Amino acid sequence: MDERTRHRLMVGFATTVVSKAAYTLIQVIQVPTLMHFWGRAMFGVWGILTATPTYLSFSNVGFGSVAGNEMTMLMARGAQEEALAVFQSCWWLICLLISATMAVLCVLLYELPVARLLNLTLLSEHDVKVVLFWLGLSVLFGQLEQLLQSAYRCITRYSYGNFAKSCLTLAAFVAMLVPIVEGYGPRTTAKVFAIANLTGTLILCAMVKRDIPWISYGWSHASMREIKRLTRPALAFLGFPLGNALNIQGSQLAVNYALGNDMVAVWITARTVSRLALQVVELVKNTVWPELSIAFGAGNMDVVRQLHRRAVQIALFVSLIVVVMVAAFGPTFLHKWTLGRVPSSPGLVGLLLLVVVFYSLWSTSSTLVAAINLHERLATIYAFATGTTVLVTYFAARRYGLFGAAASLLLSEIMMDLYVLPASIRIAQDSWPGFLRAMLHYPDSLRPRELAARLRRRTQEVEVELETRSK
Repeated sequence: MDERTRHRLMVGFATTVVSKAAYTLIQVIQVPTLMHFWGRAMFGVWGILTATPTYLSFSNVGFGSVAGNEMTMLMARGAQEEALAVFQSCWWLICLLISATMAVLCVLLYELPVARLLNLTLLSEHDVKVVLFWLGLSVLFGQLEQLLQSAYRCITRYSYGNFAKSCLTLAAFVAMLVPIVEGYGPRTTAKVFAIANLTGTLILCAMVKRDIPWISYGWSHASMREIKRLTRPALAFLGFPLGNALNIQGSQLAVNYALGNDMVAVWITARTVSRLALQVVELVKNTVWPELSIAFGAGNMDVVRQLHRRAVQIALFVSLIVVVMVAAFGPTFLHKWTLGRVPSSPGLVGLLLLVVVFYSLWSTSSTLVAAINLHERLATIYAFATGTTVLVTYFAARRYGLFGAAASLLLSEIMMDLYVLPASIRIAQDSWPGFLRAMLHYPDSLRPRELAARLRRRTQEVEVELETRSK
C-alpha cells in the first residue's frame, strides 16, 4: 500500500472510532435515562416503537449504498461525469421512493389497529400512530444521508463525511433527551427527534454542495439508463437492511410475542451490552470499505487482498479481546446501567457474546463482496438466514426463555460463515493457505508502537507544511 492509502486508513479509522464512540455514548446515556423517567415497561414499548419504522429503510431500495460503491470505483478511474450521473439519477429516484413510501405509511397508520398488532398496551392507539408517523418520517429522510455520505466517499473524504454525520446524530439525540427530562412521553419525544433529524439531513445537503462543487441536485445528468443499470444490485442490497432488521428488530418482536413487553427490556439491554464488542467489527468494516472500492476500481488486486486479510485479522483479534472484557464486566455493568431494574444475567450476556465472535468473521469478510457490488447472492442468503432465525427465536423463547432466544441467534451466524469466507477469498484471488497464514502473521507496521510513530511523523509533516504556507 502507498503512503496516501495508509494515511487515509489511519484518518478513516480515527473518525470511525469517533462515530462508534458517539453511538456507544448514545446507548450508554439513553437506557438509564429512559429507565429513570419512563420505567422498564415503557422503555420496552419505546424499543418496539423505534424498531418498527426501521423496515422503512427499504424505501431507497439499496440505491444509496450501490451508488456509493459505483461512484467510488468510477472516481478511482477518473470518471467524474459518470459519477455525477449516478448521483443525480439515484438522488431523484430515492426522493420519489421516499414520497411514495410516506404516502403508504400514512394510509396504513390510518387503517390498521397498530397498537394491537404490536401487542402494546401502555399507550393509546392514537399515540402509537403519532409516534410511528414521526419516527417513520425520520427514517425515510435519513435514506438520503447514505447517498450524501457517498459523495464524500467517492472523493476519498469519507472520514470527514463520517465525522459530520456523527456530530449530527449526537445533536439529534441531545434534542430528544430534552422532552424526556422535561417529563413528556413518547409522542412529544418522537416529534422532537424527527424534526432534529430532518434538520440534520438538510445541513448535510448544504455541506455536500459547499464541499464538492461538481455535485449538483439537478437532473441534467440523470438518466433511466443509469437507474436500470443499478437496479439489480440495488434490489439485492435490500437483503442487508432486511437481514439487519430481522436480526435486531425481528428478534425483539419475537421475544415480545413470546414473553411480553417486560422481558423485551431485558433482551434489549443485555444485547446492547454484548454488542459493545460488535462495534469493533463495524469500526474495521467502515474503515476499509471505501479503500476496497478504490483498490478494486483501479484494478489493484494486491491491495484488495491485503486489505481483506488485515481487516478480518484485526476484527477477529480485537473482538476476542473485547468479548473477554465484556464477559468479565458486562453483567455487573448491565445491572447498574439499568438502575438495578434488569438482572445482571451473566449466562445471557455470555451467549450473546458467543454470537458476536461468529459474526465478526463473516461480517468483516463480507465487506469486500459488498464494496464492489457483487453482493446479490450474499444479500439473499443473509435475509434467508436471519428470517429463519427469527422463527427459531420465537419458538426457542417460548420453550427456553431468553436463553433459548440468545442461543438461536447462532444459527444465522454459522450459516453466513460457511458462505462468506470462501466467496471473499475467491474474489480477492486469494488462497486458503495464504489467508490462514496471514491470520497468524502480525506485521511490524501494524504494531501499536509503529502506528504511533507514523502518526507522530505525519503530524510533524503537517505542522511543517502549515508553517511553510504561513510564511
